[in-house]
Amino acid sequence: MLHYLHRWRALWDPDRYHGWGRQNSYFEGWYFKIVDPTERYAFAIIPGISMGQDGHQHAFIQLLDGKKCTVAYHDFPAGDFLPSSTHFEVRLGENAFSAGTLKLALPELQGTLQLKDITPWPRMLGAPGIMGWYSFVPFMECYHGVVSLDHHLEGSLEVYGQPADFTGGKGYIEKDWGQSFPSSWIWLQSNHFADSPRTSLMASVARIPWIGSHFIGYIVGFLLEGRLYRFATYTGAYMRATLGEDTVFLGFRDKKHRLEIVAHKKGGTGQLVSPISGNMTGKVNESLQATVEVKLFEGDQLLYSGEGQHAGLEVAGPVEELLTAEWRR
Repeated sequence: MLHYLHRWRALWDPDRYHGWGRQNSYFEGWYFKIVDPTERYAFAIIPGISMGQDGHQHAFIQLLDGKKCTVAYHDFPAGDFLPSSTHFEVRLGENAFSAGTLKLALPELQGTLQLKDITPWPRMLGAPGIMGWYSFVPFMECYHGVVSLDHHLEGSLEVYGQPADFTGGKGYIEKDWGQSFPSSWIWLQSNHFADSPRTSLMASVARIPWIGSHFIGYIVGFLLEGRLYRFATYTGAYMRATLGEDTVFLGFRDKKHRLEIVAHKKGGTGQLVSPISGNMTGKVNESLQATVEVKLFEGDQLLYSGEGQHAGLEVAGPVEELLTAEWRR
């Protein structure tokens, strides 16, 4: 009974752990992106829990080095995964993760960072997180959350045994939980816009299973000067998506605004492990070296134009099923 209470409370606080009482076919993970102020280092740190179809469980921390394009996968016993039942905080061995602190004791990264000026996704009545009313649908394959669109870092780490000061650097946190990642998706994120330091972009387009069928779902948040512009399936926004050889074109519009995104694949990628029915057996290539050109319009008036650096970019699965040159819902 206590498990159901914890899960009910987590429903209204997407940041915290949702897997109370789960035993199989389940995963949950958080994605911490950190970039130091010199922009020499860019890492994604992903702590999580995996529960396979056969009931085998283990915890993990994945580490993507965005500059070297390498991935390390650190395996932990499931019993080492210790989430809080009252707020977002997870301890995993000597590592700890929350919206305010990142403590790492990995062979590659060691030390503690404080996460300052957290910018959470706003919560509204009937929409506790980024998924809107879909948060309440009990049979979704995968749920998504954004813990912080943008924040600053304080502290230092030992990076491959060498000291590195991350004070003044930038971070971003999101999460996923459920059974499996979608069969195909496009995801991108950047909060390194030189001309607008408190600007952040996150966009996701994916194939969503739905009662024996499927639909193309999308969630986009563009934070500009403290205002969040949201475009999503549940807001009634329209989208279009096309691909070039090394380019991703995404467009989103509603009655007032239009967002145009051009993401450029640059540099190499690291191969992350992704969940399939709770097992960490999938593969996805992610870059932290992409760039994104962003334009925001109100009617025909250009409100913003800029380029984001150190962008995370994933194009996974048979993405042709996501593409449309025409505007569609």
